[in-house]
Amino acid sequence: MNVSEEQVRAGQAVYTRRNLRLYDFVVLGATNPLIWNCPSQRLLEHYNKHITANHLDVGVGTGYFLDRCRFPSQTPRIALSDVNWNSLDFAALRIARYTPETYLRNALEPLVIDAAKFDSVGINYLLHCLPGNIASKSVTLDHLKALMNPSAVLFGSTLLHGGVSRNWFARRLMDFYNKKGIFSNRHDALDELKQALNQRFQDVSVEIVGCAALFAGRI
Repeated sequence: MNVSEEQVRAGQAVYTRRNLRLYDFVVLGATNPLIWNCPSQRLLEHYNKHITANHLDVGVGTGYFLDRCRFPSQTPRIALSDVNWNSLDFAALRIARYTPETYLRNALEPLVIDAAKFDSVGINYLLHCLPGNIASKSVTLDHLKALMNPSAVLFGSTLLHGGVSRNWFARRLMDFYNKKGIFSNRHDALDELKQALNQRFQDVSVEIVGCAALFAGRI
């Protein structure tokens, strides 16, 4: 499936500076627990379970989870990668105490980062914003594997359209976001996600919370 630069940008255009200031309240505080039925606390627990002191976060949002999670070190190495400068700046400022590295990159393209590889990679709520279907957007997983050390873990979450339970509000909101190009997950289903992960990683785990899939796998 061919993906245009415009489609990639559409999934990130909503992350303006103004909207980023509202994101934690609207999405993490209300939409996650009330519509997606996946409380943000559950996503934070997922971070705490898998994050390392040598971490790359891709599709950084507001940096909410990096700001609140428990790193196994007081001085972790954190790198942020996103296609949107607004998100990069917002998240980097929020976790400035860690002096994060920042990279303006499109995860659907090979990620060239002239730096040491990572022991954990987080892609929270990234895949459902990428254009294409699971098979095509999973090239992102290949690009990230190239940045990971042996035995490193990739973890994250994504909102699925198929194979999960969606309430009426979730169906309506997901359809609206897909029409706007904010989401691109009409063809994203649980079985395809599991297949994409198992083809690339070992010790794969996928847990469904509401209509979100929380996943992890090691190389």
